[in-house]
Amino acid sequence: MKAITYLASFALAGSAMVSSALANVPKGWTTDLDKALKDAKAKEKAVLVEFTGSDWCPPCQMMRKNVFSKDEFVSKASKDFILVELDFPRGDEEVRKKNEPLAKKYDIDGFPTVIILSDSGKELSRFYASEYPSIDKFLAHLAKVSDRAKLD
Repeated sequence: MKAITYLASFALAGSAMVSSALANVPKGWTTDLDKALKDAKAKEKAVLVEFTGSDWCPPCQMMRKNVFSKDEFVSKASKDFILVELDFPRGDEEVRKKNEPLAKKYDIDGFPTVIILSDSGKELSRFYASEYPSIDKFLAHLAKVSDRAKLD
């Protein structure tokens, strides 16, 4: 009986940890770049990847609060992009370590960096998200990036 209680407690604690980690990701975003690239190819969209430090980077926190977590942004940006958040939190070593190879691959030198990838994974654009600190400014910049990407 003790074993069953222990296993049930362990399972419940594990699911709580997973759901709390997922709760930190804004609605409409994914944390799986490989899956996002597959979805982008199937849906003929580009991929918007945000590299963030959600628990220590003030500009990252400001962008999440004012832009990335807003339904208006997600619904409009999702028409052309698959949205991916790659987090580097100081408070979650597992998430940070999982994403470190991608930061190295894309040569990330600051946060919050946004990279726009084609559905084949080709880098089309890169910029610091905090240069466009409102939904309107960010979406206007994405429209310019999308127009340039169509010319490639």
